[in-house]
Amino acid sequence: MFSSAEYGLWDLVILHSLIFIIFGFSFFRPRTGRDWRTFGAFSAFLVALFAEMYGFPLTVYLLSGWLSSRFPEVDWLSHSSGHLLQRILGWQGNPHFSPLHIISDMLVIGGLILLASAWKVLYRAQKNYEIARSGPYAKIRHPQYTAFIIIMIGFLLQWPTLVTVLIFPILVLLYIRLARREEKESLKRFGDQYTQYVQSTPGFIPRIHLNAAS
Repeated sequence: MFSSAEYGLWDLVILHSLIFIIFGFSFFRPRTGRDWRTFGAFSAFLVALFAEMYGFPLTVYLLSGWLSSRFPEVDWLSHSSGHLLQRILGWQGNPHFSPLHIISDMLVIGGLILLASAWKVLYRAQKNYEIARSGPYAKIRHPQYTAFIIIMIGFLLQWPTLVTVLIFPILVLLYIRLARREEKESLKRFGDQYTQYVQSTPGFIPRIHLNAAS
């Protein structure tokens, strides 16, 4: 049904999955069983994404009847049609240069940068037995989890699939639960000092300060 030249590239599935999984692992560093389950779910998100991007387009296959009847002008056998949002919105041209893809790239790259910068601060704080509160941690308490969420949103904009859309909210809930558990541990360890940090710093989304017009 689908062109063998555009799909069935399982070597690319493995390569891209390993690149992002290893990168994420190097900064997340799971320790407990819950950590491993959370990271395992993120890894499943990546594998499901790249499996449909380069291996077999399961989502397009399952929705082919509806897609073909709703958008008969689109060649759903083409690899570029896997950019579902681009096609559904009726945008023409190369999807790799569309606003959605550009925003997607910015989110993924920005998430990776945030993940790397947050880990540097966290590693130094853990080494010195202190609260991580500089760099990204000066704006939000859980920049690493925010980074993972940003990366996933970026990929969803670029190449949404039924599996990744289902996994995404589950992962967000897992990150929230993991963050709460870590905060309980930090409260026991740092006491009032961490309480003040919680009161002054939001969890996942930084505050936006708008200057009042003079």
